[in-house]
Amino acid sequence: MSDIIPKDTLLWKLKLLKSASAYANSRLHAVKAEVLVLASGKDNMLPSEDEAKRLNNSLQNCIVRNFKDNGHTLLLEEGISLLTIIKGTCKYRRSRKLDSVADFLPPSRQEFKYAFDQVVGLLRVASSSVMLSTLEDGKIVKGLAGVPNEGPVLLVGYHMLLGFELYSLVEEFLREKNIMVHGIAHPEIFLGRLENSSNEFGMTDWLKVMGAVPVAARNLFKLLSTKSHVLLYPGGAREALHYKGEEYKLFWPEQQEFVRMAARFGATIVPFGAVGEDDIADLVLDYKDLMSIPVINDYVRELARDTVNIRDETRGEVANQALFFPGLLPKVPGRFYYLEVSLKDKENANELYLHIKSQVERCLDYLLKKREEDPYRNIIDRTAYRAVYGDEVPTFKLD
Repeated sequence: MSDIIPKDTLLWKLKLLKSASAYANSRLHAVKAEVLVLASGKDNMLPSEDEAKRLNNSLQNCIVRNFKDNGHTLLLEEGISLLTIIKGTCKYRRSRKLDSVADFLPPSRQEFKYAFDQVVGLLRVASSSVMLSTLEDGKIVKGLAGVPNEGPVLLVGYHMLLGFELYSLVEEFLREKNIMVHGIAHPEIFLGRLENSSNEFGMTDWLKVMGAVPVAARNLFKLLSTKSHVLLYPGGAREALHYKGEEYKLFWPEQQEFVRMAARFGATIVPFGAVGEDDIADLVLDYKDLMSIPVINDYVRELARDTVNIRDETRGEVANQALFFPGLLPKVPGRFYYLEVSLKDKENANELYLHIKSQVERCLDYLLKKREEDPYRNIIDRTAYRAVYGDEVPTFKLD
């Protein structure tokens, strides 16, 4: 450096830099603007991760995303899209306040491919989902031909353990119908408290990129009014975080939260069932087990204390479900099965609500019974079939 810049000039510049950085650092606490900091894990020129932590502690409204496998030229490297990061951290908006519906940008082809090949690719290959739907004449067919292309459409169903069924469902609608399904998601996903300590661009960010919106009546109103396809789980976190022995049991509130709004917009309601969680993993530690373990139970209580209650007016266990991560024991993968059934109109809201619930239960019962007839339910059999015949693996005979 001294061969390029005279020594006195270099020392003057370093002093100037030190003075300027001290002035800027002393005023970081006063910055109220939203800040997004991107840090590289393999930056050999600057301590990116340490600097990101410092900025996160100094700034009032800062979000950090670490990319552990990238170097100094982060935004020039393959697999990194600044627009994807901005969308995933909810920094893209058309006004001062974020509107999850109006500000949504559909995923690009590159984002679609990366999300389903890299992010959830292992689960996708392991589960080899079978998607079925019912035509108007009652015939069950493979694919989504029985689901209307024109919205508004409200998909209402069973929430599998940890929401394992989400990814294949959203992917199939995009792949077969080129339709974006907006999942109504728990607000904690958007508040940042579920992020891991490493602050990596992870699953919660990808859920936002792929169309998830916070659960709220106004968001459901906006989606249905724009004739969107909406994915709703009345059982919510209570089903996705169920206890041992509660597989495929519905935990729906007594109130018909969505029926009247769907009727207001003339939405087609599509009840669906999804099975296969017990073919992927065994639930070994549920909420009751975790609460009996010292230290861990304190962590679960702390998480529950800060959790947003989205059903203040609802009583019972559906309204009071604590968020936690259950203990799972992976097993040799089986297969996921889905069945959708479009409903005919019914005038009485309570009657329609109970009918939707019964249809979801019928779908679950049908799939649990029919999957026993699938000769390729086991991943070993499916892998052997693909090796000989190709990618499309058949399933049980349809009625």
